[in-house]
Amino acid sequence: MNKIVRPVLAELVGTFGFVFIGAGSILTDVYTRGSLGLVGIAIAHGLMLSVMVSAFMAVSGGQLNPAVSVGLWVAKKQGAQTTLAYTLAQLAGASLAAYVLRALYAADVWRPVQLGTPALAAGINPLTAFGIEAMLTFLLMTAVLGTAVDSRAPKIGGFGIGLMVAAGILVGGPLTGASMNPARSFGPALASGFWEFHWVYWAGPVVGASAAAWLYSRLISSSH
Repeated sequence: MNKIVRPVLAELVGTFGFVFIGAGSILTDVYTRGSLGLVGIAIAHGLMLSVMVSAFMAVSGGQLNPAVSVGLWVAKKQGAQTTLAYTLAQLAGASLAAYVLRALYAADVWRPVQLGTPALAAGINPLTAFGIEAMLTFLLMTAVLGTAVDSRAPKIGGFGIGLMVAAGILVGGPLTGASMNPARSFGPALASGFWEFHWVYWAGPVVGASAAAWLYSRLISSSH
C-alpha cells in the first residue's frame, strides 16, 4: 500500500505548495498594488516549483502537473493507473491550496484576479491561447525529460524545470496566464468559480506535453 500512498501524498503536498505560493504571489501583488509585478510572480512560481520538485523527486518524481504525468505515460515511463492517481492527487492539492488562499485573503483582493486563476488577455482568442499553452508546455515537458527523467540528466534537481516555468510566465503570463499545468488552473478555478475557457488549460498543456514526450522518447533519447 505504501508504494502508492507515499507518492500520491507527495504529489498532493507538492502541488499544494506550488499553487499556494504561485497563486498566492498574484494575490500579494494585488494586495501590494503591483509591488511584485510579472517578474516577481514568475520568480515565485519558478522558485517554488524548483523546491517542490526537488523535495519530492525521490518519492514520486515530483511531477506536480497532470500534463507532465500524462507526458510520462506517453513516454512509457509510468502506467495509466499511476498517472490517474497522481493526477487526482495534484488536483486535490491545488484545490486545497486555493481554498486556503481564499480563507487567508480578503474578497476584495482575490476576486479581481479570481484567486490567481489563469485567464485570457483581451484580444487573445481561445485557439491562440491553446497554441500558447501547448507550446509553453511542450518546452516544459522537454525540460522535465532532459533535466530530470533522462538517465544522462545533469544533477540539478528541479531547478531546470522551475526556470522553464519562470521563463514561460515571463512570455505567456500577460497573454494566457502561462499555466502550463491543468492543476494550477483547476484549483483556483474551483475555489473562485471562474471557469471561462477552462478547456484551454487542459487541452493546451496535455497536447504540448504529449508531443514533447513522444518526440523526446522516440527521436532524442538514447534509449531508442
